Amino acid sequence: MSNDSADTPPGPTVRKRGFSPTLLRLVVQWHWTSSAVCLIGMLGFAITGITLNHASQIETEPQHESVIDDLPPELVTLLVNPAEEESAALPPELAEWLTAQTGKSIGSRKADWSEDEVYLSMPGPGSDAWLAIDRETGEFEFESTKRGWISYFNDLHKGRNTGAAWKWFLDLFAIATLVFCLTGLLLLVEHARRRKMTWPLVGLGLFLPFLLAVLLIH
Repeated sequence: MSNDSADTPPGPTVRKRGFSPTLLRLVVQWHWTSSAVCLIGMLGFAITGITLNHASQIETEPQHESVIDDLPPELVTLLVNPAEEESAALPPELAEWLTAQTGKSIGSRKADWSEDEVYLSMPGPGSDAWLAIDRETGEFEFESTKRGWISYFNDLHKGRNTGAAWKWFLDLFAIATLVFCLTGLLLLVEHARRRKMTWPLVGLGLFLPFLLAVLLIH
């Protein structure tokens, strides 16, 4: 009987994967793509998470600006006729002139029209501003408060007074972050058999905030 089979060295051990090679490549592709898309945003949200958590300890000096002046007579006439609605934008000519005088973009923001006054609130990230116009005399008063760059980025984090475009960005960023996290979870499942601390660490990330919330937040 031949001993060739006994002398033949064993072949390489084939490791069984949890996912098929095609599916694994797809998961890796989506993971690194979503991580690239989310990288800067996640860094920004992490940093502003710290600044928000310590907002009371970060001292800022608000900058106030105030303007009191009169409208040109030709623009006062634009305020004589009442607006069709109680909330309507200023006439374009008036909005352009006020933008030049105050340095604050008026655009097509809707103002509140009353019998005697037009009032326009213009809050923004890290800032607040308002404008009041006397419809009879044409006198206007503008006031602006800027609370600095940290407050600006904190408000971007919260989506406060940021407009529709930024809110859409936040939604898309949240979806990309979900893709990043879920594909990361699938990769953890794939490699967990070789890394015994995988699930204990995942459990720590789950139960530590849960215990802190239940035991220490009242």
